[in-house]
Amino acid sequence: MLLPTMLYFFINNYLPMVGIYYAFVEFDFNKSLFHMNFVGLKNFEFLWKSGKLVELTLNTIGYNVVFILLGNVLSITVAILISEIKGKVFKKVTQSILFLPYFVSFVILSVIVFNLFNYEQGVLNSVLQQLGFDPVDVYSKPKLWIFFIIIFYLWKNFGYSMVIYLAAITGIGEDYYEAAKIDGANAFQRAWHITVPMLKNTFVILLLFALGSIMKGQFDLFYQMVGNNGLLYSTTDILDTYVYRSLRVTFDMGMATAAGVYQSLFGFTLIMVVNAIIRKINKDYALF
Repeated sequence: MLLPTMLYFFINNYLPMVGIYYAFVEFDFNKSLFHMNFVGLKNFEFLWKSGKLVELTLNTIGYNVVFILLGNVLSITVAILISEIKGKVFKKVTQSILFLPYFVSFVILSVIVFNLFNYEQGVLNSVLQQLGFDPVDVYSKPKLWIFFIIIFYLWKNFGYSMVIYLAAITGIGEDYYEAAKIDGANAFQRAWHITVPMLKNTFVILLLFALGSIMKGQFDLFYQMVGNNGLLYSTTDILDTYVYRSLRVTFDMGMATAAGVYQSLFGFTLIMVVNAIIRKINKDYALF
């Protein structure tokens, strides 16, 4: 029964790891992988000499930390609120409405964002002009996009985590809540002293999985929302978008692979350190 799963992961996850060798060779379309010139760590100089490695790393990590923390807090809060709804029909409809944005493609999201913030005909400036204010050129204000990216990410993705937490809440025994009611605990006290502690295990597992890809940076989100607007790069440029733009000029697969190896090693180190810390605090919550 495990064989199909093992084959899937071997073919799709482990076999492609041979391509890591691209990070250490001079890429040539006319040669096979192991016949290319070995250049050692030269491809990694691409990121370091650009002078933007620190900025790109901080942007990537910073956004993902906010995505993880705010996303989980919002998902847990909404999941608890929905679990308290008594009407089954209203409960199901609410879940569906909140989960629906997860299926919206990033291309559609970029269209929504453009129609909201377009300087000439966007909804925002149309409303401002109707109220007697001057229009705002949102696409020339980098700091505003920090909030826009976070807001649209949460709008699109928190529903998925919310469903996971809601499933975990339904697995909590009713005996705990009945005992708390007998002791006079209100809904907020039951949620804080019973539901939240019971969700710790689910939260830690999702946290560790998220940390493993903390350097990947949601390329589709950033590229579709920002595109090639250089005015916004200072606050919205991440490793994935920078490497993609560079590849459009150089077409060097070795440099792209080097960036991927850097991201993977950073994420691997981070998840190992966090898992070790969690093991010291409580072994039951660690992945291994």
